[in-house]
Amino acid sequence: MTVILGYARVSTGDQDVAGQIMRLKEVGAIKVFTDVMSGKSMERPGLAELIAYARKGDTLAVVRLDRLGRSLAELLAIVETLRGQGIALLSLEEKIDTSSAAGELIFHVFGAIAHFERRLISERTKDGIAAARAKGKRPGRQPLDMKKVDAALKLIEAQVSPTEAARQLGIGRSTVYREMRRLGIKRST
Repeated sequence: MTVILGYARVSTGDQDVAGQIMRLKEVGAIKVFTDVMSGKSMERPGLAELIAYARKGDTLAVVRLDRLGRSLAELLAIVETLRGQGIALLSLEEKIDTSSAAGELIFHVFGAIAHFERRLISERTKDGIAAARAKGKRPGRQPLDMKKVDAALKLIEAQVSPTEAARQLGIGRSTVYREMRRLGIKRST
């Protein structure tokens, strides 16, 4: 027997999943799994528990797709995981049901758009690098100015803190500390 399992997520403890749970139960969810964490976090124990609990033929229901994933790529990865286990996805707001042919087609279109977007970004990046090189610029991290590093190390020998030496010379503090480690220079206390 196939069942509907709900998934509700809110970003902070100040928010409440009650509204999502109510809507999911209204569409027949027999059990609702929840997470209270930012969509930025890939670790979602409630979602992992739902996927482990679900059986082939079940449906994972969400109120909105953004409750499931924060980016199209992440959403597609989750849907692929679900598909691999024979679990359908139902989104109430977007009216998407991957158990139907039309719903599956929509997700394939989303996937194609995501792939197209990645390719466009890659092409624009390559074009930008080529244009910068044509103007004589060197894209990427600039070479380390060893004169500034040497000056920073001399300041440190004169009892200036590594942070202050880096600030005075306009170089990164981590660069100064890295060079100190490389040369075996201990911080003075």
